[in-house]
Amino acid sequence: EYEMAKAKKTIFFCQQCGYETAKWMGQCPACHEWNSFVEETVEKKSARGSRSADSSREAKAVPLSQIEMTQEQRVSTGMKELDRVLGGGIVQGSLVLVGGDPGIGKSTLLLQVCRNLAEHKVKVLYISGEESLQQIKIRAERIGTFGDSLSLLCETNLDAIRRVIDREKPEIVVIDSIQTMYNEDVSSAPGSVSQVRESTGTLMQIAKGLGISIFIVGHVTKEGVVAGPRVLEHMVDTVLYFEGDRNAVYRVLRSVKNRFGSTNEIGVFEMREEGLMEVENPSEYMLDGRPENVSCSLEGSRPILLEVQALVAETNFGMPRRTAAGTDYNRVNLLMAVLEKRCRYEMSRLDAYVNIAGGMRMNEPALDLAIVMALMSSYKDRPVDPGMLIFGEVGLSGEVRAVSQADKRAAEAARMGFTSCVLPKVCLDKMKPIKGLKMIGVSNVREAIGLL
Repeated sequence: EYEMAKAKKTIFFCQQCGYETAKWMGQCPACHEWNSFVEETVEKKSARGSRSADSSREAKAVPLSQIEMTQEQRVSTGMKELDRVLGGGIVQGSLVLVGGDPGIGKSTLLLQVCRNLAEHKVKVLYISGEESLQQIKIRAERIGTFGDSLSLLCETNLDAIRRVIDREKPEIVVIDSIQTMYNEDVSSAPGSVSQVRESTGTLMQIAKGLGISIFIVGHVTKEGVVAGPRVLEHMVDTVLYFEGDRNAVYRVLRSVKNRFGSTNEIGVFEMREEGLMEVENPSEYMLDGRPENVSCSLEGSRPILLEVQALVAETNFGMPRRTAAGTDYNRVNLLMAVLEKRCRYEMSRLDAYVNIAGGMRMNEPALDLAIVMALMSSYKDRPVDPGMLIFGEVGLSGEVRAVSQADKRAAEAARMGFTSCVLPKVCLDKMKPIKGLKMIGVSNVREAIGLL
C-alpha cells in the first residue's frame, strides 16, 4: 500500500498552458491566467526500466551531409482551397490539428475530404468519439455518395484505436475529437490536460511510426485557442483554424503553424446544404453589391479585394463614439489622430464607424489608406470613384508607406475590372504599367485626400 501511495502523486496543471505545480495557485505564473489550475493524479513510471530496454540501441549522431533526401509524398485532398493551406496536399506521416468553434463545420470539412480520398481508392479511417455511426451516416447522406475505401469507427479508447489501425493499415486517419479520447494509463478524465497530451503523444507515435497521416479535431475555448494545453500545438506538424461568423455564409481556414508550407495562406469556403463549397474567387464574393471604397488585402500569396465602409457623424455627447467591425479598433483611432494632427480636420468631436463589408476580419496595414479615404469621403460627403482601388500603409507623420507585393494587388484590381488604383508612390516607381489600369502614386495622406 505504501509503494502504491508513493507511485501515485497529485499534480496541479494549468488548463491554458500546461504549467505543472505541486500545490494549487490562484494565478498561473507562466501565462497569468486566473483560476485555471486543475488537480490530476499522476502515476510515476519507472524510468530505469525503460532505459534498460533501450540500452542495446545506442544513440548515434549522423553528419548532415550523409542524410539522404526523400521527396515528401503529398496526397491531394480533392479541395484546392485545403491543399493550398496545407502547402500542396497531405504529407505522408503528418499530424494535423484542426481547431474551430462548435458547429463551424470541422467535421463536415473532414468528412468531405474523406469522401474525395475514398473516390480515389485511398484507404481512410474516420474515428468518432462524439457521434454514433448512424449520426455520421445522416451527415454523409447529405454530402453525397461515398466509396468503399472509407471505414467508420466509434471508439474513445486509444489502445483499441491503435489495435484497429495496426490491423486495418489505413493511409489517412481522422480523429473527431481529441477531447473525447482517453488513455487507460492516465487516471484523469477525458478532455483533461494529461489525457489530451498523452493521447496526442500516442497518435504522434502512430503517425510517425507507420507513416499514416492523421487529422485531429480540437475544440476551441471562448478565447479562440484550442482547448487543452498549449503543448498540443507544439507536438503536431500543422495547426489549422476554421473560423467565421456563425451568421455569415463563408468560412475561412487559416494555417497558424505548418512544418510543410507557408503559414500565411487562407482557404475560403461557403456553407451550403450539401456541405462546404470552395470559394475560388473570394474578391468577387466580397464585392457583391456596388463597392464604395475598395482596398486590397494580401493573405499569403493570395490577394483579396475588400470593401471598406465608414460613417462619420457629429457626436451627441461630450465623448465621441468609435466602432470598428472587421479591423483593429486602435488602428482606426490612430488614423483619426493622424488626420486631426497632420491634416487639421476636427476628428475629436466626431463619431466614427468603420466596417469591412462581408464579415471579413483583416488587420493588414495595407488597409490604412482605404480606411482614411473612407473616413474622409464620409466627412466631406464626396463619394470615392466606384472603379478605384486603394491600398497603402499610413505612418504617424501622415506619410504613405510601401506595402508588400503591390504588383499582385494591382493585377487583381485589373482582373476584377477596376479602372484606377491609388497606391504608395514608392511602390509605383518599381512597378510596370498594367493595361487598362490608371495607377496614381501618393506619398502622403494629403495627396490622397486631394483626389476626392
